[in-house]
Amino acid sequence: MKKRIKFRKLGRTSKHKWAMLRNMVTSLIYHERIQTTVPKAKELKYLAEEVIGLGKQGTIHARQRANEILREKPALTKLFEILGPRYKDRQGGYTRILQLARPRQGDKAPMAVIEYIDRPGEIRAARPPKSRRTPVNLSEVLACVGIRPITEEQQPAKISPTELGGASS
Repeated sequence: MKKRIKFRKLGRTSKHKWAMLRNMVTSLIYHERIQTTVPKAKELKYLAEEVIGLGKQGTIHARQRANEILREKPALTKLFEILGPRYKDRQGGYTRILQLARPRQGDKAPMAVIEYIDRPGEIRAARPPKSRRTPVNLSEVLACVGIRPITEEQQPAKISPTELGGASS
């Protein structure tokens, strides 16, 4: 039975896999978008979301825990000063995985782009968190588009079946 196993094997020893994921999450914090294979992106998503959660906490203990994962001091600074406050009002879902149409040239491995959302230059705009959403009425949306509601005088007159020439009972 596979109990308490967090990550996939990814064809590596556990030390190699952990080192690779640490390097990838550090690169993701620096560049905010990286290209990798789909299984690696899915495993990186879990670690990247956990690190952003630590950045949101902003405590000394959270900084120490993030320092165990991240490789470099500037990445840690960016996490706590830029990324943590950026996602303060978002409950989760800080990353997005977009699968690419073309596989990798050499071995045809499926490729993906993993990126942080709510950043300048993102591929697809993110849905705002619930705290930033404003309730929208359908009539307001239609008025913005230029569609006016139908009034009583604009509605067509109702025609009975006998006027249409139908059989009466």
